[in-house]
Amino acid sequence: MNEWEWQLLEDKAPIVALTVGGVELKPGDQVRLRPRKGGDIFDLALAGKTATIEAIEQDYEGQLQLAVVVDEDPGRDLGLKRQPGHRFFFAPEEVEPLAAEPVASILIAGIGNVFLGDDAFGVEVANRLFSRPFPESVRVVDFGIRGFDLACALTDGPGVAILVDACPRGGAPGTVYVIEPDLPSPDAQFSGAPPLEGHSMNPMSVLRLATSLGGRLKRVLLVACEPEFLGGEEGHMGLTPAVAAGVDEAVTVIESLVQRILRGEFKSND
Repeated sequence: MNEWEWQLLEDKAPIVALTVGGVELKPGDQVRLRPRKGGDIFDLALAGKTATIEAIEQDYEGQLQLAVVVDEDPGRDLGLKRQPGHRFFFAPEEVEPLAAEPVASILIAGIGNVFLGDDAFGVEVANRLFSRPFPESVRVVDFGIRGFDLACALTDGPGVAILVDACPRGGAPGTVYVIEPDLPSPDAQFSGAPPLEGHSMNPMSVLRLATSLGGRLKRVLLVACEPEFLGGEEGHMGLTPAVAAGVDEAVTVIESLVQRILRGEFKSND
């Protein structure tokens, strides 16, 4: 390439978006790869896979290319996506825009530490719920002890969040409660130490953190179970029999709550 051609490339303004199939695409958007027949064998191997647009580039002939990172590429999480072999280039007609994933109207969040006995209650309930035929507007996630991740999920604005956790309230072990906690005010100011560490989990601290991150919490319910044994320093895996029996009841309670919420029947203080 001649020096003047390099100068042309340097002078071109960056392209921030383009339209494919009537949909505007920009860096950060997801697409499905549809390489043309007869193309590069490596591109054809990626047919049907989803990818994220990293940049929109233009070659010296004026042709637009989408630089993408395949979502299944492990290099995405290792900081390698800009290395050779981790970025792929496709013409606009070789990608299919993907609609943004809708925000779940109901988020069911399993909470707990599997190494602390009955504290694993929320995790076990979430695992049971994964196989239930909920509509697309209902999302079930096992957050374990990832409090920061749950706080971020709450800032996405689900209509109702159902947190599932072990919670001592003085009842008989295995007793299942449905609690509607008081939500932090959107204007609340939290001072002092951060309300939550990245790998710890306390429901009220999570709600405070979500609020401090700008989340507008709409409604939060806590489906809790009275624990019998919460482990110790040595750790103890497995629920006690009473709490294990409470898992089935919690699953039934949550399924009933979901149906009532979807029908608009659930009212405050029910």
